[in-house]
Amino acid sequence: MSIARIRSFAFSGIEAVPIEVQVQISSGLPAFLVVGLPDKAVGEARERVRAALTAMGLALPPKRVLINLAPADLLKEGSHFDLPIALAVLAAMEVLPSDELAGYAALGELSLDGTLNPVAGVLPAAIGASNLDLGLICPASQGGEAAWAGRVEVLATPDLLTLINHFRGTQKLAFPEPAGVAEAIGGSDMADVRGMETTKRALEIAAAGGHNLLMIGPPGSGKSMLAARIAGLLPDLLPREALEVSMIHSVAGMLEGGRLVMRPPFREPHHSASQAAITGGGQRARPGEVSLAHRGVLFLDELPEFPRAALEALRQPMESGRTTVARAMAHVTYPARFLLIAAMNPCRCGHLGNASRECSRAPRCGEDYQGKISGPLIDRIDLTVEVQPIPPSELARAPQGETTATVAARVAIAREAQRARYGPDGPSSNAEADVKHLPLRPEAAELAERAADKLGQSARGYTRMLRVARTIADLAQSPLIRRQDVAEALAYRHRMPGRNVSVAAH
Repeated sequence: MSIARIRSFAFSGIEAVPIEVQVQISSGLPAFLVVGLPDKAVGEARERVRAALTAMGLALPPKRVLINLAPADLLKEGSHFDLPIALAVLAAMEVLPSDELAGYAALGELSLDGTLNPVAGVLPAAIGASNLDLGLICPASQGGEAAWAGRVEVLATPDLLTLINHFRGTQKLAFPEPAGVAEAIGGSDMADVRGMETTKRALEIAAAGGHNLLMIGPPGSGKSMLAARIAGLLPDLLPREALEVSMIHSVAGMLEGGRLVMRPPFREPHHSASQAAITGGGQRARPGEVSLAHRGVLFLDELPEFPRAALEALRQPMESGRTTVARAMAHVTYPARFLLIAAMNPCRCGHLGNASRECSRAPRCGEDYQGKISGPLIDRIDLTVEVQPIPPSELARAPQGETTATVAARVAIAREAQRARYGPDGPSSNAEADVKHLPLRPEAAELAERAADKLGQSARGYTRMLRVARTIADLAQSPLIRRQDVAEALAYRHRMPGRNVSVAAH
């Protein structure tokens, strides 16, 4: 009887959980068994491993081969267990040295001819291997991704035979270099937007402080056009943020070419998306759009058309910056600190307030349509602006606006002020700031308190208004929040045409 072991990983969110793959070859009726709570993809690994060994001219011994994935009470999902199972089997057959394999973790999917296919989660697995002082064996196409982990020996092999030759000393695998940085997606320039000064100002404030923004206007008024330009206003991710975002994309299998994500992501799911697609879930508890938009922008066009359950599920991530997928076997938590940009028509026909075009049910149609957005969700949106269409005659004469680079420079200065104020371990933007970090001038504090009482603001709404005022002050490079900063922040709170019910009533 012979036993061999090698490490691999399961994934709980973006955390790599160490798994020990144990192989025992013993006398008995020929069998190839996989135990340790495997899912269907892991159970099918035995056929892929058998075929890969046959392609190399090897055959399993006519004995009982038992694969145990420890700990046995943790669900094992995914095809990335193919490679560690194959390596442990080869070690148990004494084709590979067990003592050398003990210094590595492995993950990869086997083809029937023994080549390795890319799998999800290589970056967090490499970081997990580094924390355990292990090397990592992975597919050759993902060696550059694993190399981002830094202090870890990476063996990136194109196929199983090359790896065997490496351990036997007849072939040498070169250590891969980090794959580089993902190219920024080219966006349109703010200079192309004529007029719409109030909305462009709201976009700048949202980008500078990480504040959620809702744009309301008739069809064709430019809401989607403006939303597409906010990504260019955001500064590059900090190194720790880039690593966190890249780990999420790696677990989702979306880290193209293993390149690190340095620009804030921009996600725009269709309004037919389900709750699981938005917040995460499914059979393998994959990250949803709120996590894929972590440290970036989540754009929801036609907001009321999204399923009610999906919209209400946004409330907890918008407050806590994370989302938890609860399943019978486990609870998986993903980061979800995103900037929400939403757009909607004022009513179903889209022309509420335009006497010549609104439908016969106005204003009742507007109240019903906007009523699809609950008060608690609206209370979590810091900025609300009404986008009015510009007539073609005025559009042709309107002067060219500021460029994206000009506005982005002001946003970068405001973000630098926030990082200096909160420190490396504090909030990343004003949208996460505590009230104690929002000092006001006496006249500004008086206006804020009177407005909160008169408007019936909730404690959350009052705090969010002060956070917006702090961002406006940062854009003006003012050390304290001024009266005009509070007044401008109040002007952006809950201006929804045709909906006169206050948030406090909900």
